[in-house]
Order: sequence, then structure tokens, then C-alpha cells
Amino acid sequence: MFWAKRGLGSRAALDRTTQAMLLRQLYLAHFEQRRFGEAHQVAQQSLELGVLSDVVHQDAARASAALGDVDTAAGHLRLAARRGPPSRRAFHWWTLGSLYFNVARHEEAIGALSRASRWGTRDKPLYQAHLALARCATGVEVGDLEELYERLEAAPAGQGYGRFVLGHLAYYLGSHADARRHLEAFVDRTTSGRPATAIALDPELTIAKRTLAAIEEQTR
Repeated sequence: MFWAKRGLGSRAALDRTTQAMLLRQLYLAHFEQRRFGEAHQVAQQSLELGVLSDVVHQDAARASAALGDVDTAAGHLRLAARRGPPSRRAFHWWTLGSLYFNVARHEEAIGALSRASRWGTRDKPLYQAHLALARCATGVEVGDLEELYERLEAAPAGQGYGRFVLGHLAYYLGSHADARRHLEAFVDRTTSGRPATAIALDPELTIAKRTLAAIEEQTR
């Protein structure tokens, strides 16, 4: 934070890209210290520069979500999807779908994840599996659930965040051992990584731990 503030306070003229990079470092410092209001303000300031605005909207959404303001976060993510290049559009819709899924607004999650699945390329197996998971959460029977599970498990996207989705798909498929394996891996990897990542994924961590507790209760 010190160097970011020092750079921003320099008397030397800074180009917009340099300012944006320094503001992002300041944003991350605030976010990792759980100063989410300040982080959001920094992201708003960075938006005025017009540099990678879709990425900055993602940052603003992350801070808003951490503050519990889901609708403001969703607004930022919709702008990110609208203003970002096609190569990042699916990611923005998926993030919106994840946001809605985490607060049990499953119908809205389905809408966003459907768009992510249409736009997705490399990470399409993750988006399609997450969409299936949101449908399962509404009580809908998903006929190709096992196929989606296998496709995601075999894809690079099945690592990292994909473990969260795989764990819950396995849970719906009735495979408690696989569900436990994936969810424990997700929790371990997330909590041992960067603080900002663990903070941003706090809702998923809460859900994963709740599911693990349910598995423990059911297998006693």
C-alpha cells in the first residue's frame, strides 16, 4: 500500500495505465485488509481512467459482494460483460452466476450461467457444470449430470474452483466420497493461497464446509 500511495502521490506525470496499475495495488491492499468500502472507492476511481474497465468492474463487484451488496455487485458484473472483449465475456457472466448461486438466487444464477455456457470456450465444461448445479439446487432433475461431472473432472477447469462445482455435483449424484475429496481439496487450496482469493471465495468456502458437515452427518 505504501508504494502504491507514494507512486500515486508523485509529482511526476503518470500515464493512465501506470495510474491504473498503482490503483489496483492499492485496491488489493485494502481488500486483503478487509477494508471493502475503501477498496470499492479505489475501484470506482480507477474506472474513471478507462483502462481495462471490465476488469475494474470485476474488482468493484468483488468489494461490493464482500460488503453484502449483491445488487451493486451484479450491476458491476453486467457492465463488465457488456464492456469487456468477447474473450472475457463468458468469465464475467459466470462470475455473475456464481454470485447469484452463492446467495441462493438460483433462477438468476441459471440465467447468467446459461450465457456463460454459450460464450465459453476453454472453460465451457466449468460453466456448463455450474449451470447444472444451479438447476439441481432448484429441484430440477438434470439428466446428463454424470456426463457433465466427467467432462469437468477431465478438463483443466476441474482444478481450483472446479473442485467446488465437482464436489457438489458428486453430492447430488450420491457419491459422498468423491464429494468429500473435491470439497476438501477446494477448501485446502483456497485457504492456503493468496489472502485476496480466500476472501473473495468466502461464500464458496462457507457453502463447501456446510456440505462437508452434511456429508459427515449423513455418513455416521
